[in-house]
Amino acid sequence: MEQANTGTTRNPNRALLASAVAAATRAAELLREHAARRHELVIETKGPSDFVSAADRAAEASIRALLDERHPGAVVIGEEHSPDTAIPAQGVCFVVDPLDGTTNFLHGFPWFAVSIGALMDGAPAAGVVLNVATGELFTATAGGGARRNGQPIHVTTEATPSRALLGTGFPFKHPQFIERYVARLPGIFATTAGVRRAGSAALDLADVACGRYDGFWELMLAPWDIAAGLLIVREAGGRVTTPAGDECPVAHTGVVASNGVLHDWLLDAVRP
Repeated sequence: MEQANTGTTRNPNRALLASAVAAATRAAELLREHAARRHELVIETKGPSDFVSAADRAAEASIRALLDERHPGAVVIGEEHSPDTAIPAQGVCFVVDPLDGTTNFLHGFPWFAVSIGALMDGAPAAGVVLNVATGELFTATAGGGARRNGQPIHVTTEATPSRALLGTGFPFKHPQFIERYVARLPGIFATTAGVRRAGSAALDLADVACGRYDGFWELMLAPWDIAAGLLIVREAGGRVTTPAGDECPVAHTGVVASNGVLHDWLLDAVRP
């Protein structure tokens, strides 16, 4: 696993990445401890099919403590403790999902992650997605490429939809999108090699970056779901936009990610 290196002050993006890796590693250790006694966790419901437990909160608190120590004055936006904080236009900001794939985690389904995106002056500068169950570590810095467990990764070159494997996310938190989402599925099923829904958008984006998926789409995600993953895809040579085809911001937005070659086709396939 790639280790944090605090001696990277000559490259601010590398310094941010080192801190994000260290924070994600610490949070993952906590999540594994909670997973070993998952049956003891008290589960709270935030919304339809949207849950939280002490595991999420403890992981985020540990991330926040490390980032506050290493980057005093930086803004930390987390899904559980500060979801309504605005991303600042200047300075350093960390956007944190301490447990992406909470429902998977609570059911013992081994596909959940810690995601930390670092922004500098509002733009993605570094990103970390750590698969807690497998230990796979995906990282990227702006202009520095993307890596999996320290090795460079790249999106696929698949150009034929019928051979493409896509990832997706169901709009379970946003019922207003269900009809639109379901209406597009028959055409996508008929023209691709398959569609998978694994339950963690951060890992879905990482899987586009390393070539497991040729594309991914979801009609609404939160900033902490994508702050790290969108940079990892772009640095792996892929493309990430909104469903309308605009540059994807770190915000509450729909997301279409691909190897770039299939992007225009995928945009047409998922549009209403």
